[in-house]
Amino acid sequence: MTTTTEELSATTLLRFATAGSVDDGKSTLVGRLLHDSKSVLVDQLEAVERASASRGQGAPDLALLTDGLRAEREQGITIDVAYRYFATPRRRFILADTPGHVQYTRNMVTGASTAELTVILVDARNGVVEQTRRHAAIAALLRVPHVVLAVNKMDLVDYAEPVFAAIAKEFTAYATNLGIPQVTAIPISALGGDNVVEASANMDWYGGPTVLEHLETVPVSHDLAHCHTRLPVQYVIRPQSAEHPDYRGYAGQIAAGSFRVGDPVTVLPSGRTTTISGIDLLGKPVDVAWTTQSVTVLLADDIDVSRGDLIVPTADAPATTQDIEATVCHVADQPLTVGHRVLLKHGTRTVKAIVKDIPSRLTLDELSLHPHPGLLAANDIGRVKIRTAEPLPVDAYADSRRTGSFILIDPSDGTTLTAGMVGESFAAPEPVKNQADEDGWDF
Repeated sequence: MTTTTEELSATTLLRFATAGSVDDGKSTLVGRLLHDSKSVLVDQLEAVERASASRGQGAPDLALLTDGLRAEREQGITIDVAYRYFATPRRRFILADTPGHVQYTRNMVTGASTAELTVILVDARNGVVEQTRRHAAIAALLRVPHVVLAVNKMDLVDYAEPVFAAIAKEFTAYATNLGIPQVTAIPISALGGDNVVEASANMDWYGGPTVLEHLETVPVSHDLAHCHTRLPVQYVIRPQSAEHPDYRGYAGQIAAGSFRVGDPVTVLPSGRTTTISGIDLLGKPVDVAWTTQSVTVLLADDIDVSRGDLIVPTADAPATTQDIEATVCHVADQPLTVGHRVLLKHGTRTVKAIVKDIPSRLTLDELSLHPHPGLLAANDIGRVKIRTAEPLPVDAYADSRRTGSFILIDPSDGTTLTAGMVGESFAAPEPVKNQADEDGWDF
């Protein structure tokens, strides 16, 4: 499909992710979506046809449009997150096709962390399974604004409405317990294209939108524009040239909200206050800048600001703390244990930290909390208490997905251990009494 620059400039951008259990048909759905929306190049389709023919398949296997790794094609599974970019006249899309295997759940966290919508697939023959619940829990934890339940392979259950209705009811009840406000359920057959781009003649009992229709029309609020205004400093620009002898700017991407020239601001964690004297955007001065724009901010006073600092409105400055409570998804093979020494990366700042306590681990089948498990294994979801070596200005994840998140890193080799969301969540345990700091903290 050919879309002009003028048309694209008038459309919105939707980031969405697909998830679901093994063999639920995620890659086939994505391939069908790309193929039927005319978003596949001729040479890509020819390559898929050749690969399908070499495997003895009569029709092109559209899943190969996303499964690009050799191991993925040989095993018929998705291992890595596959990102695809496409557009229709109504909207632009960034799609993350995430794996279904339990051992690759960590990649679903990566793919959904910036998503505004998640499509969770369910095989109509199997219904809601543990991995379906796990992905729903992750979507709820990451506070993905919109969740779509795609009940796939309806052709294998004779397009029976009662089968679809029972699965939709079970999943919606589970999602409600997780705090997901709304679920849009769509019966589909990704293999045949039913209700993916075109409405299905085989399911005339269904009167809702197709998958693409929903993706094109779901409200995209870009709520970051209404979050607490934050600018993590990435780089200090000080050319000290003859043309700019006194220029000192603080560059970064605005994480949320907007800044205006003249705004009183506070630099954290130091707490020094000043006002914005100028904003440079793409080399030109502007009066206002907002979320996701990369800017250079000039301050009225010559104060000490460096990479990792956070520039915030003085009237809306978060408190700094060295004690962080969060819900985490553990993504590394090595377990996270009490006493584990780590690096914590929040925004552009990285500090030393230690895992002070693991109050609970979430049991996905009944959403119960296993108290004080002592460790979190790969793909576990749980609560942690962390002590940092330096104060950090963190927001609650419920208030800001950008400045309320962090990752824990292994200091020995740089491996990402855990993705964390600050504050309470559906998995929040009963308050656990703090132990006295008698464990020999060295900071």
